[in-house]
Amino acid sequence: MMNDMHPDALARAVGETMYAADTASQALGMRVEDIGPGRATLTMPVRADMLNGHRTCHGGLIFSLADSAFAFACNSRNVSTVASGCTIDFLAPARQGDVLTATAAERSLAGRTGVYDVTVSNQEGQTVALFRGRSYRIKGQVVGE
Repeated sequence: MMNDMHPDALARAVGETMYAADTASQALGMRVEDIGPGRATLTMPVRADMLNGHRTCHGGLIFSLADSAFAFACNSRNVSTVASGCTIDFLAPARQGDVLTATAAERSLAGRTGVYDVTVSNQEGQTVALFRGRSYRIKGQVVGE
């Protein structure tokens, strides 16, 4: 029944279901701004409690934002999918008060595996990090089971 939905509507239903259960992303203040088949955009404000010893956003939290965008993108077709690996390059610091946007885009999907690129930028459009994730489809669906 769920898979009879329009792909964009299905992606939105998957996103809503995943976000409702994703207490980690919620706790970090992330919001799903856009989702569609093979893509997702999430935002996260940089709070004072996210700063490292250099008073910039902790790289692990930037990674978490990118990883969450990757997760929403690779599950958007309602096939349960997990990460099999990823890399990140940090290009510029993020500071308290910045609002980071992670935009994930599918680059390849073949059989059970996929490749997704995520660009993390600040509110001025400056690229903060580039993330590449590899996905692996497992049994099950996000919604409708």
